[in-house]
Amino acid sequence: MNELFSFYAGKKVFLTGHTGFKGTWLSRILLQAGAEVTGFALEPPTEPSLFVQTGTAGQMHSLCGDIRDGEKLKQALVAVKPDIVFHLAAQPIVRTSYRDPVGTYASNVMGTVHVLESVRAAPCVRSFVNVTTDKVYLNREWAWGYRENEELCGYDPYSNSKSCSELVTYSYRNSFFCGDDAPAISTARSGNVIGGGDYAVDRIIPDCIRAVESGKEIFLRNPYSTRPYQHVLECLRGYLMLAKAQYECRETAGAYNFGPDEESCVTTGELAALFCAGWGNGASWKGVPEADAPHEANFLKLDCSKSKSVLGWYPQWGIRDAVQRIVEWEKSVQGGAPAAAVTDGQIKAYFGI
Repeated sequence: MNELFSFYAGKKVFLTGHTGFKGTWLSRILLQAGAEVTGFALEPPTEPSLFVQTGTAGQMHSLCGDIRDGEKLKQALVAVKPDIVFHLAAQPIVRTSYRDPVGTYASNVMGTVHVLESVRAAPCVRSFVNVTTDKVYLNREWAWGYRENEELCGYDPYSNSKSCSELVTYSYRNSFFCGDDAPAISTARSGNVIGGGDYAVDRIIPDCIRAVESGKEIFLRNPYSTRPYQHVLECLRGYLMLAKAQYECRETAGAYNFGPDEESCVTTGELAALFCAGWGNGASWKGVPEADAPHEANFLKLDCSKSKSVLGWYPQWGIRDAVQRIVEWEKSVQGGAPAAAVTDGQIKAYFGI
């Protein structure tokens, strides 16, 4: 871990989507490592937001912009002259993608094109990681995990747009970044991330927290669906390790899965039960089927053998640890502890610094 932090010390890092949940956590890791961080994103997507709660804007170079505006993005990235670029900006919600498919494809597909065009215009970039999702795969409801060479074909507009983002990245890597002096280009596919400070709609943990804070029972529309749930720090460490590995040896570039081990692939109902047990105060849940609900996969796992063998990445916090950390984060912040201190404290505990 010390080696990882030492690598990022002094590096110029450009991050799209830094005002979101994952983007804020990644920004704070990089800031603790001593990186020079520049973010490019829309205003925080939720109210409240972790980005605002932690005061992260005051600790980095935070730029307000839309990745659908290719020229503004290119000007910003070229001006920074970054060593490393992480692309997280996206429309990330499955159910939102059913309501706004055009906007979802515009952000997730053309947004990726615009980021890659910006990287093309910045020869200083040595390493680029495009963060997609575990939902890029053609889901056959298999009992085993999907590997990086499985067919890409997401079902819903969000998942499919991320599959397209993978294909765009593959094409750009082969068409424009194949020279020895070109930046290394990779994609990172992570499981369903959970963690403190997530306020998004239609996500299981934020929905659980909103319910218990209102003194209500937690309603689950699909309690028997299995997902690769993991704490947000798990996948972020994977992204950081990947960007470092290909910076130092571009032959490691490619597609990588970052997901939990078998025992942490649980149903939504099992996750809710762990949350209720950790939260206490009589918290409970029940399944409430939703009429005419849009399609959602019932079973999804990732095979992370490649990340383990090539990068040496392994999950550190199992699902019980992850839920415990979320409850600790939420109750600490509700009790008046500064969100930045609680967030940074969990980063230090996870990375052992």
